[in-house]
Amino acid sequence: MTFILVPVNLGTLAFVDQPQGALIAALAVTGMALNIPIMRAARGMSKAMALPHLICWVPMVAIIIILLTDGTPLTTGFVRFLVLLLIVDLISLGFDLNDSIVWLRERQDEQKKAPTAGGFE
Repeated sequence: MTFILVPVNLGTLAFVDQPQGALIAALAVTGMALNIPIMRAARGMSKAMALPHLICWVPMVAIIIILLTDGTPLTTGFVRFLVLLLIVDLISLGFDLNDSIVWLRERQDEQKKAPTAGGFE
C-alpha cells in the first residue's frame, strides 16, 4: 500500500495552484510526515502510524468531497487527480481506522499490566 499512498499523496504538490490545492497538499504530506518519528521510535512500521492519517486525511477527504460537489470550477486533470486521491486515501483510512483501534486497545492492555507506582496494586 505504501507504494501507492506515497506517490499519490506527494502528487498533491503538483496541484498547489488549484482551488484548495495548497491546503490539500499540506494535509496529504503532513499525514505522511508525522509518521517519520513514529517509524523511528518503532524501528519500522507500527499500527500507531494510522493516527496521523486519521488526523490529517479525514479533513482532507471532506475538503475534496466539498470541492467535487460544490460547483467550484476545476480543471479536468485536477478532478481526475482528486478522485484518485479520494479513492486511495479512503481505502487507506478504512485500514487506518481498524489499525488505530487495535493500537489503542493494545496500549490499554499494556497499561493494565504495568505495575503501579511503588509496585503496589
